[in-house]
Amino acid sequence: MEKQEKKDKLQEFKCPCCDGTIEFDSKLQKMKCPYCDTEFEIDTLKAYDDELKNESADDMTWDTAAGGQWQEDELTGLRTYACESCGGEIVGDETTAATTCPYCGNAVVMKGQFQGALKPDYVIPFKLDKQAAKEALKRHYNKLLVPKIFKDENHIDEIKGIYVPFWLFDTEADARIRYKGTRLRIWSDSRYNYTETSHFLILRGGSLAFNGVPVDGSEKMDDALMEAIEPFDLSQAVDFKTAYLAGYFADRYDVDAEESIERANERIKYSTEQAFASTVKGYTDVMPSSGSIRLHGGKAKYALYPVWLLNTTWNGKKYTFAMNGQTGKLVGDLPVDRGAYWRWFAAITAIASAAAFGLAYLLWLL
Repeated sequence: MEKQEKKDKLQEFKCPCCDGTIEFDSKLQKMKCPYCDTEFEIDTLKAYDDELKNESADDMTWDTAAGGQWQEDELTGLRTYACESCGGEIVGDETTAATTCPYCGNAVVMKGQFQGALKPDYVIPFKLDKQAAKEALKRHYNKLLVPKIFKDENHIDEIKGIYVPFWLFDTEADARIRYKGTRLRIWSDSRYNYTETSHFLILRGGSLAFNGVPVDGSEKMDDALMEAIEPFDLSQAVDFKTAYLAGYFADRYDVDAEESIERANERIKYSTEQAFASTVKGYTDVMPSSGSIRLHGGKAKYALYPVWLLNTTWNGKKYTFAMNGQTGKLVGDLPVDRGAYWRWFAAITAIASAAAFGLAYLLWLL
């Protein structure tokens, strides 16, 4: 029993630099790693061990009771339309008999009233009209390497202003992140070149507040496209009223708040890590080692954001562009003129080669 108790009290110390098992060196009166020869003061290693014991797992939970219930008078005049081709659901008024799908361009037919979904908490009204979207697309065409014939012959097949559903996540994040940092000191004498590597344990901790982290609530919308037209100015959001939908389409959410949590947590975690990493300076190299993020007061809201969708076709291929209906930011893929690309590549290569030759000649002269 006594031997077992002694065994239970043994503790293994890991090297913060290479994770090897380190031991006490009686000559140095320090802890020393036999694998990388790094030496540690006892107090330093104890502080490191205490930090490891204090680490905790991420806690990123949410209250997703977003949206409200529709009042009977608010549903009057709203209709849901379903695209028979892609299944996209959009909203029109009671006078709309048929229209075209902003996602695939096919005809949609009336399906029924706008029911069964939560009422949005907020809406950001459109600030820019259809003409502004057309002009933004023309400017987008003026990119390097876009075929001239595409600019000349391309025309807009369909342009739609649509309110896209978004889940907005508010929370406060408490974070503790640990980094491994190194500093190099290099010098030489008449016989040798020397490199000294110092290792550091870097700790960062604090709180960040997040307001309105958006996650696209429509499965039909390209998430990358929606994130690319961010940011939206949430300060201009207003309480939802059906009147804002007049003249536009509105997509119902088909990805609920619970399903959107994973993406919200990814965005919050990445932003937190970037914010803390920006404070770690003065080191030759820094690598994140571990950390934890705990959210509290997390709530989700349901909002509609204004987006212009523009569909064009060229050489049998469909191109879709999206414009932020509030700020005018427009994104979308464009075809590449391969001939122009290789001419541009050859010109850049020639310039680089000439610069390299000039530098080599200058060094030769010196």
